[in-house]
Amino acid sequence: MSTTLLLAQLLNGLQYGVLLFLLAAGLTLVFGIMSFVNLAHGSLYMLGAYAAAVVGGQTGSFLLAVLAAITTGALVGFVLERTAVARLYRRDHLDHVLATFGLVLFFNELVRIIWGPQPVFISLPESLSGTVDLFGFTYPTYRFLIIAVGLVVAVGSQWLIHRTRVGMLIRAGSVNPEMVGALGVNIRRLNAMLFALGAALAALAGAMAGPILSVQSGMGEPVLITTLVVIVIGGIGSVKGALYASIIVGMSDTLGRTFLPMLLRAVADREIANAAGPALASMLVYMLMAVILAFRPQGLFPAHKGAR
Repeated sequence: MSTTLLLAQLLNGLQYGVLLFLLAAGLTLVFGIMSFVNLAHGSLYMLGAYAAAVVGGQTGSFLLAVLAAITTGALVGFVLERTAVARLYRRDHLDHVLATFGLVLFFNELVRIIWGPQPVFISLPESLSGTVDLFGFTYPTYRFLIIAVGLVVAVGSQWLIHRTRVGMLIRAGSVNPEMVGALGVNIRRLNAMLFALGAALAALAGAMAGPILSVQSGMGEPVLITTLVVIVIGGIGSVKGALYASIIVGMSDTLGRTFLPMLLRAVADREIANAAGPALASMLVYMLMAVILAFRPQGLFPAHKGAR
């Protein structure tokens, strides 16, 4: 095992973890703070990727593509909250699951009707298509951009929740919405804003993932499952926990897929090792979640009540 390979996979794991955090941050706000189970979060990720693909293809500007994705996510999230989600806050979580699962089916069929079943690809400008040379080691520039965007979102989310009046109202509203409403705060507007923010972050994740993945119908469901694992590991409602857990999951998955087949080749046939290695790596994330639930069911970095 070379140092270059190890460094490359560590950076890949960090990049994957940060990409997961972009999704987990939005879902943490909606699920952890608003206590709403939104299975359609992956669909908002998908819509962001399609919006970026369309605008990027028309304009050739990746910046405009990302802005279009964020705007689309926020608008769709706001409309969903006003028309459907707001009616479900006081309902059982099973109702949340059934309603948002219906939205998943609707959005998947909608993009198939509009763009067809074939994948769509987002091309990068020349400035982001190259590599960065670090002490003789080269790594794609765009993957560094993903890491940077994720860290900016992490800092911004912590600042919003813990250092602003809006964040104070969000934390207070998650504990006692009736009291916050009695103090003159429009809880409905606050919830709509928070849901739209979570949707915008999901769409941003889709736009950032688009150039390294194929954009297609149903792309949000597999990553949503991993995102839920991240939230459980980090602690429901904790933005800091979502960041740390995303990096843990990203590193575990990436390093496992790379090095487990190598380790298995020492004790098994090459073909068996190559087939079993990635499967065991996928299981590793869920085994990690099971262990954490067994010994620390509140998650590694749980949110303190009233201080998310």
